[in-house]
Amino acid sequence: MKTIGITLGDQAGIGPEIVDAALERLALPDGVEVRVIGERLEGVVPGKPTLETARAALDSLEESTRLMRDGEIAAVVTAPVAKEGLHQLGFDFPGQTEFFAERLDCENFAMCLTGRSLTVALVTIHVPIARVPGLLSEEEIVRVGALLAGFLEQKNRRKARVAVCGLNPHAGENGAFGDEEVTIIAPAIQLLGERYPEAEFSGPHPPDTVFGAAAQGEYDGVLCMYHDQGLIPLKLLDFDNGVNVTLGLPVPRTSPDHGTAFGIAGKGIAKADSMLSAIQTACDLVRQ
Repeated sequence: MKTIGITLGDQAGIGPEIVDAALERLALPDGVEVRVIGERLEGVVPGKPTLETARAALDSLEESTRLMRDGEIAAVVTAPVAKEGLHQLGFDFPGQTEFFAERLDCENFAMCLTGRSLTVALVTIHVPIARVPGLLSEEEIVRVGALLAGFLEQKNRRKARVAVCGLNPHAGENGAFGDEEVTIIAPAIQLLGERYPEAEFSGPHPPDTVFGAAAQGEYDGVLCMYHDQGLIPLKLLDFDNGVNVTLGLPVPRTSPDHGTAFGIAGKGIAKADSMLSAIQTACDLVRQ
């Protein structure tokens, strides 16, 4: 029996209600069970986060990493947290992705989001957009591209077709709108093809056309250069079923692709589809 751990996130948000709703609809596969991590707080006012709700969220994250290291859970699904409250408690990470990588001693990791229409992975994650060009390198693109290809092959059970996105409008148009495609991205694609012939890499593709082609089935996934380049199309097409997957961890971690939604917490209108998809994805990963 393999156990999927589930955290409640910041309990002033929609985390507890979407966890409950998802579990009501969940059909667990044979050999898999779920376990909610952390105690439910009393007296929480929906939509009003406090240091107590932030502390409970952080405690559940720390507990989940302990359970992962001790082999008590085979994967974890994390409900949304509020970064502001966590930072007041000394949470020195841009997001949960980086937290789990540090706690599990994983240096080779990446952020991936997958839905019914699109799968995207990000070369740079939670950094100001002004820093993105300086953070791009051939080796970093190759590293994340390899993780994405491995995930796609595992997910689809066939050779992965990965479209690599350009950074600039029209993918730079041969240097007219920027030279990162010529000097960094194209050489990285060549290296990916040489090092990982079991997958198919193409590009650099213009960012304004590649996602439509991927959504229509021409590619299995898109390797994106920065956060919003991948998340805007993913959330446009797959907001209700998108799943955040941290690639490279020794134990799978997934989460919904949305935030705490304090504005609708406790009103009974939050959709649990993304949380349900996150749990189902975790089940698939541990069974594979």
